[in-house]
Amino acid sequence: MAHAESPRAAGHGVARSLYATFSRVAAGKQSPPSRWRLLLAALAWVLLVCAAARPQFVGTPVSLPVTGRDLMLAVDISGSMETEDMQLGQQVTDRLTAVKAVAGNFIDHREGDRLGLILFGDQAYLQTPLTFDRETVRTLLNEAAIGLAGKSTAIGDAIGLAVKRLRERPAENRVLILLTDGANTSGSVDPLKAADLAAREGVRIYTIGVGADEQLLRGFFGTQRVSSTELDETTLKAIAQKTGGQYFRARDIESLQKIYDLLDKLEPVSQDEQTFRSIHELYAWPLSGALLLTALLALGVTGVFRHVGNIEVRHA
Repeated sequence: MAHAESPRAAGHGVARSLYATFSRVAAGKQSPPSRWRLLLAALAWVLLVCAAARPQFVGTPVSLPVTGRDLMLAVDISGSMETEDMQLGQQVTDRLTAVKAVAGNFIDHREGDRLGLILFGDQAYLQTPLTFDRETVRTLLNEAAIGLAGKSTAIGDAIGLAVKRLRERPAENRVLILLTDGANTSGSVDPLKAADLAAREGVRIYTIGVGADEQLLRGFFGTQRVSSTELDETTLKAIAQKTGGQYFRARDIESLQKIYDLLDKLEPVSQDEQTFRSIHELYAWPLSGALLLTALLALGVTGVFRHVGNIEVRHA
């Protein structure tokens, strides 16, 4: 099978051809070439030297986002997240809608960070692997629907999946933000055992408990105050403590916003920056010119120039 000739081999071939041409002339085995042939040979040699110098075009510097943070967001989308006890603007809304609004702004501010998204209910599902594409992460979060992953809450499975995805990243930069409004009622992994695993793998977990303490319900006998959350704060605090993170309580959208603002300070975006310059190799142009001129000389096409040279001698 024939193989493509490398640029270096092509350059050596051009040099040998030119050297042979000049050697034959110097040895008297060939009549001295016309000035046109000498000009072509000299030009081919100059182009070959230029190609051997490896000319390059260096582009303008481009800043690359560099961060020390790999953040996984684990969001509870179980049935209880449809409870309407969060104030968003002038209207009461469900918990997941409030989370989408606040977490979306948090995602937008994490420029340069790698973000991933896990949604969990009966089981935990990786919605987005770690990526710089914040727009995709926010879009998929906004598309999350209550009950899509089941009605129960698998907190332990969500932690286990996050650890699996973060363990390949630098140990000091692994962070999980877990948001739920309930207790672990499903899944195959105990939350505290999953937290122990996360601690061994160097994953810090910040847990956020969502939902108002009480909800006003209007009934036949008037308005009643009822507990609106079955939040297992003891377990969420233990998870955060085991992994070196913190537990936060979000009873309304204002406190949820403050929590995300605090997380921005606890896990700041790294300010380190790297620059990249694109490099385009230009040696192919002079090398191609040298090959073309050498081919003209080798194939005898320059007989045209010899004929032109004879005409000039006759007129002289």
